[in-house]
Amino acid sequence: MINKLIAILLFSNCSLLYAQTIKTDVLVIGGSAGGVAAAIQSARSKVKTILAEEDTIPVFFEKGTGQADAGVVTQGEVSVIKEDRNLASGIWDEFRRRYREHHNGEKDLDTTDDSPLTLDSRSCSEILKKMTDTVKNLAVYNNIIVTAIKKENDFWDVSVTQNGKTKLIKARVVIDATRNGGVAHLAGAGYPRLDSLLNETRSKLCRTSIAMGDGITGESHNDITAPKENYPPFPSYCIPMKAVIAKGVDNLLIADMLFPTNTNLHDLPGQLILGQGAGTIAAYCAFFKTTTNNLKVRIIQGELMDFKGYLLPFTDIPQKDPDWRAIQQVCATGLLKGTQELTGDKVQFLFKPDSLVSTSEVQPVLKEIYTRAFLWFGKEKPGDKFTVGNLLSFISDYTLTDPLTLKLRIQKDWKIHYKFKQDFDINRQVSRREFAVLANRFLNPFARTVDLNGRLVN
Repeated sequence: MINKLIAILLFSNCSLLYAQTIKTDVLVIGGSAGGVAAAIQSARSKVKTILAEEDTIPVFFEKGTGQADAGVVTQGEVSVIKEDRNLASGIWDEFRRRYREHHNGEKDLDTTDDSPLTLDSRSCSEILKKMTDTVKNLAVYNNIIVTAIKKENDFWDVSVTQNGKTKLIKARVVIDATRNGGVAHLAGAGYPRLDSLLNETRSKLCRTSIAMGDGITGESHNDITAPKENYPPFPSYCIPMKAVIAKGVDNLLIADMLFPTNTNLHDLPGQLILGQGAGTIAAYCAFFKTTTNNLKVRIIQGELMDFKGYLLPFTDIPQKDPDWRAIQQVCATGLLKGTQELTGDKVQFLFKPDSLVSTSEVQPVLKEIYTRAFLWFGKEKPGDKFTVGNLLSFISDYTLTDPLTLKLRIQKDWKIHYKFKQDFDINRQVSRREFAVLANRFLNPFARTVDLNGRLVN
């Protein structure tokens, strides 16, 4: 009898210990907009995800009991969102649609895609809460306080308390979506700052973009002598992949800390966009059981685009454009670059699909990506204007396709399949849209492997 009692007690104790240990693929700590987006994307990418927050998730307003944290606004506060209103990227676009449906029929609510939105804090919280409730593979834990975090082999051991009870969450990947970077601090990790990574749109780091925007609220220039009213607005930006990877540890990602300390509703689009990018990276690491030291940039970006996430902030190529993905992919290689233009009080990043391609624009990157390109340029010697014929000749050389066969094939598909507006003419200077679509289809530059610094890997 005594032996049976001992066995029962031991079994009960083991069951209790097991019940207090929770295992997941991805743990997102912090119920901010960025945390919610990261958790949603991670779960939609088919890995088991937990979203843990100290409060009810998500909360954008103060409950009236004490001082609100940074990033929490007063209940009932409204903000007019101007940034990113022309960038219908992934979860931000989904949120925007849901918000308009939530306020359907209300006076003065403009529902055009490029219009600003007047967001109220309570509606934002309610909509994001509903979004998390509809996602498979996602569990939401409220009233969580993180007390410790350490790496044990392939998993993070995160000690938490919930309603006075101690729990251990084992996660392959952790995303710190807190407003103060508290989780990264507990883990002894460093983190980058967004202000040191802006203006990377024209650099090779742009090749690794996992988030973008057309301006950050509150950002300003450093020239204190310049008159503020005459100084151009802060430009569009891309956030490279390495910006969300914590320093000094594996499989710990940073989300909200990249934004200014006093985050509020104005930053909600950027938070959602960045959170989705971080969630995509986390899901990749969990799904392939790998680490942030072994990221495959193009696979992650491809997954992000599968869920309608932008890599580059082109405001003149909307999601509904049939060539949106081809343009995003080709420009993410640096083969074609966007243009910053000041329109009124807003800097826009434009692709300009009908403008023409010059040889000097594409030659450096073609030579960088394709080892035989220097032979082609030496033989063909294209002029300043890169023509349709030049592009077809390069494609023929790269794909080892008979030039006449290729010409007849593309000419047949020119307006029927590709739906190009201008007539097929090999002597005409090729447009940026035509170049992007045909290069993406036949040259596939996006398939070339790049590292986290945007450098090509042979």
